[in-house]
Amino acid sequence: MSRTTDGTRDRERTRSAVLEAAERLLGERGTRVSVAEIAADAGVSKSGLLHHFPSKDELLLAVAEHGLETFKDEVMRHVDLAENRAGKVLRAYVRTLCGGSERAMAVFSPTAMWTGLTAVPGVEPVIAADATYWRETFARDGLPEDRSLVVRHAAEGLAAATSMQPYLDDRELAVARTALLALAEPTD
Repeated sequence: MSRTTDGTRDRERTRSAVLEAAERLLGERGTRVSVAEIAADAGVSKSGLLHHFPSKDELLLAVAEHGLETFKDEVMRHVDLAENRAGKVLRAYVRTLCGGSERAMAVFSPTAMWTGLTAVPGVEPVIAADATYWRETFARDGLPEDRSLVVRHAAEGLAAATSMQPYLDDRELAVARTALLALAEPTD
């Protein structure tokens, strides 16, 4: 168990370890993975896991929330504040998904994780809120909606395609990334 220097339990570290283990195992095995397997992978007892997440559904909901929040954070880390022009967030989105973050790219890879999570009670409104967040963020980003939609979803598709080698290799990803970044520039 994670402990701080004063001997008290570090709840946040334990929670993070459980979420990371759950995400990894869900990506490998889908929602068939057991709570006991997730606890063992995280290095905590099953009862310790259930202390943080009283049910498997609550754990899966937390995994979805954590994954979406982590992705937002990754994108915002790729925003170049020196870019004083429209499309700053869209370019960060492209950089994140097309080679800037392996973790973010994995979020868009076709795995059993997201397929299974969409059936968990409470996940649908979380995903809907995330979709609303991105729509509003890109609307404020200053580029025309049609271009923003095409670039955004092309970047997501490229991230998903990276797991489908040999269909997309590193050189092709770099070529596509450059093209999408050019499309994410204002034309005025």
